[in-house]
Amino acid sequence: MEAIGIFYGSTYGMTEKSAKEIKKAFGRAKVDVYNLADAGIEDMKKYRNLIFGTSAWGIGEMQDDWERFIDRLPEMDFSERKLALFGLGDQKEYPESFVDGLGTLYCRLPDKSCVVGQTSTESYDFYFSLANKDGEFVGLVLDEHHQKDLTAQRIKKWVAQLKKEFI
Repeated sequence: MEAIGIFYGSTYGMTEKSAKEIKKAFGRAKVDVYNLADAGIEDMKKYRNLIFGTSAWGIGEMQDDWERFIDRLPEMDFSERKLALFGLGDQKEYPESFVDGLGTLYCRLPDKSCVVGQTSTESYDFYFSLANKDGEFVGLVLDEHHQKDLTAQRIKKWVAQLKKEFI
């Protein structure tokens, strides 16, 4: 498997922690982790396998670093790349907008055909999510507030899936 670049936006450190746990789950694979606040489009262009991570803010808002960066993504040619997404949210406090930051990031991608790593919505309790497309989440969804005990297993399962879907 080719090298993987993980790019995350994190305000309070939870998304950063999750990005590092995802890297760890890949084991011996070459995985580089970037804080989006310190990264550029040229950093992303180094990888054919990408992972973007975000937290949820308000109702449907992207995390600040992604909000500042999202309009640069059309500079990327995604045709020869695979992209996986992960997002954090709180299904009890925001059941009507659960992981909408992830859904908004997905919606704003210039090319959705390269997206891999969709996951089941089962075992979550929410009313609505912009990240729910055709009965699946557009990527890995983590709830560190109410299902923290499921995070490690979800990451492990998702990474095993990505090892098959990445280039």
